[in-house]
Amino acid sequence: MQNFPHIFVQMNTPRFTQGQLTAFFRAVVDIFFQRESDNILTGVSERNLCGRLAMYLENNFSSHQLTGDYFADTEYNRKQNGEIKTIINDQEKVIKISADVLVHSRGLESPDNLITIEMKKSDRSPLKRYNDRLRLRALTKKNEVWGWNGTVPQHVSGYILGFYMELNHSTRTCLIEKYKGGDKIDDWTQEF
Repeated sequence: MQNFPHIFVQMNTPRFTQGQLTAFFRAVVDIFFQRESDNILTGVSERNLCGRLAMYLENNFSSHQLTGDYFADTEYNRKQNGEIKTIINDQEKVIKISADVLVHSRGLESPDNLITIEMKKSDRSPLKRYNDRLRLRALTKKNEVWGWNGTVPQHVSGYILGFYMELNHSTRTCLIEKYKGGDKIDDWTQEF
């Protein structure tokens, strides 16, 4: 296993608050809906929309004081050493994942995992929407920590916040749910 000693320098000092990350997410989602509402209404794929959202996230890091080596990645499925990302679900089952959008440092900063986002259209199956919510619960839990010697945790967890976005074309609204510590802690509806 590869060591990442630089990660432990600021382990006990939170660099980003929940409020700061929520304000950042909300501001970027406002821009996303202003610029992409026509694109959303054409029925374009969720992958396209997630790519566009990631672009707006990354372009707005500095205006929200998200400094450091952070990235907004879509369909990201790797962790350190090129291994496939996995999570442990509520039944303690190991599941391979590819999150829709991640705001993270790819192991270069502390904290590494800031925001995870899952996006679905409201006409998708209830099972697919349910599975996205379960993934957010698993990704925002504090299941594993970095080892004292710099070893990488086996499964991905510990994202500060998670957001579930469910786009409804017919009402031109998006249900947004906010997750922290494995639980849904807030929700709201936003028009686009």
